Amino acid sequence: MITLQELKKLRLIHLCIAITFFTSGLSINFLQLLLHICLKPFNKRLFRKLMYYLCYSFYSQLVFMADWYAGCKLRVYMDAEDEKKYAGKEHVLLLMNHKYEIDWLAGWMICEKVGVLGNCKAYAKKAIRYVPCMGWAWWLAEFVFLNRDFDKDKEIIAKQLKIVFSYPDPTWLLLNAEGTRFTPAKHEASVKFAQERGMTPLKHHLIPRTKGFTASLPTLRGICPVIYDINLAFKSDEKVPPTMLSLLNGKSVEPYMLMRRIPLEQVPEGEKEAADWLQKLFVEKDRIIDSFHETGSFFEKSGVKEVPYKICKPRLSSLLNFVGWAIYSLSFIFYYLISSLLASNWTGLITALSLLGIFYWLMGVAINKTQISKASSYGAQSNKTSAH
Repeated sequence: MITLQELKKLRLIHLCIAITFFTSGLSINFLQLLLHICLKPFNKRLFRKLMYYLCYSFYSQLVFMADWYAGCKLRVYMDAEDEKKYAGKEHVLLLMNHKYEIDWLAGWMICEKVGVLGNCKAYAKKAIRYVPCMGWAWWLAEFVFLNRDFDKDKEIIAKQLKIVFSYPDPTWLLLNAEGTRFTPAKHEASVKFAQERGMTPLKHHLIPRTKGFTASLPTLRGICPVIYDINLAFKSDEKVPPTMLSLLNGKSVEPYMLMRRIPLEQVPEGEKEAADWLQKLFVEKDRIIDSFHETGSFFEKSGVKEVPYKICKPRLSSLLNFVGWAIYSLSFIFYYLISSLLASNWTGLITALSLLGIFYWLMGVAINKTQISKASSYGAQSNKTSAH
């Protein structure tokens, strides 16, 4: 008899997940567009309230994959008082390391646990907004899309941050200050850049690109009170690699996350001073991750104050949301397939089968995009690294 773990590896199950995700994604994109046309011009507050629930309904399907389907256990270390008093109750700029294929998903997992998943946003490449389903969802949810042209981007940043933090409920905005995901080639270029300029080379991070951060600060002051420094790690001897493919096959991984709350007033006012502050923060982040990989503790060799951790439990809402979309999506698709077959509607049958094939192909494309080996070459050459 086939086991549950073996069942999760079947392509039929993967196809059902793809059907659910992309059917719901297109449906949510359509509803988002309706909100933009019919509601936003008249009531922005209500528009953003409703947009929260649409975004939650879409993003939480991937959280369901991690929490319920794969059984991942997220360990979050955070000062107990900060967690109780502030987590999920304030606007936040997130600074997070960008080394793993699913680091963004670990971020969504903690956002879901504190109730801000529908309002989590990010600085992202402009090209992403043209990607069906997820890219369109981000575009319609008012993410900060950048051209990687600083003269244009600083104007976009100033304008878009005011929009992002005008939401009525707490909003978390992610800035990957390293600019791109960590790879050996990019790390080598980053180390060379640091050595040429007398900076401290980093072992587990790329030298942060400070321009986006410093350009954001004047607008952030007064509308976003705090930075959350997120340090994410997976044990290096983990048998299951932290990838989307692992989760799709129902294999559990264990993210370890240290979150530190830093009031924005601790960041210096001047552009150069703020850039230096960010560089020093990443040196400290590097010590934290190095300590974790050497000792299994974020604190033992980093000099950072030890704080308690808790294992985040799955929330029933993500399970019910996925089940609801699965019933809707699969019922619609299979009803059309069976009806076309019984009616000898071969055109309709071929169309439906083609659609299933497209969904399965799109899932493969989406997974490939998360793979480190498929990451962009941005930052991999030392001459490009000089854009800090």
